[in-house]
Amino acid sequence: MQKVVLITGAGGNLGEAVVNEFSSLGYKVVGTAVPGRLPAGATKAEFVEADLTNEKAASDAIDGVVARHGRLDAVIMLVGGFAMGNIEDTGGAELDKMLHLNFYTAYFTARPAFQAMAKAGGGRLVFVGARPALQASGGKDTLPYALSKSLLFNLSDILNESGKGKHITSSIVVPSIIDTPPNRKNMPDADFNKWVKPEKIAKTIGFICSEEGDALRQGVYKIYGDS
Repeated sequence: MQKVVLITGAGGNLGEAVVNEFSSLGYKVVGTAVPGRLPAGATKAEFVEADLTNEKAASDAIDGVVARHGRLDAVIMLVGGFAMGNIEDTGGAELDKMLHLNFYTAYFTARPAFQAMAKAGGGRLVFVGARPALQASGGKDTLPYALSKSLLFNLSDILNESGKGKHITSSIVVPSIIDTPPNRKNMPDADFNKWVKPEKIAKTIGFICSEEGDALRQGVYKIYGDS
């Protein structure tokens, strides 16, 4: 029976690469999109509209995938946002925005996914972390972003522990700067060769969810390239 993967944020630059990777691996790919912003010309994934900052909407999206396809083997959580800021200029509003985009969207997706996988006999959960969340030197000027991403490491560890005996594993990939058109536009003087290609991240995620990676309960995969 064909495996099913749900990819949140599937319409983004990294999302497109992950969709292509799982499509090539033979998965039925379901992607989420912000309501009213379905990707144009997407043919390798079935898209569903869902505001993942809303707990019920996220839960309904998971339930819908299971109802339509009868299974959910993997969930890749790519939805997120970025913001600069240090301790002096980051107030509660800025922090709250990043928490909703980077942490709550992941938690609201992972929780019902974990429950569905526990009933079905297992599955894989994959989060996307951030290097500044692990390195204070980078996090001091991206404080709201780094703090919101740092919670994902704890969440992934807790889910990994909770998944023992249920055949559910949770992992988090940590890329450095991803080589995307927006990043090239924002940092035109950077050495793009040192950045990580979206396809490299996608292949790593594909391996995590493969039979070869099934025996691994490794929590963190750092994908830094040459940067």
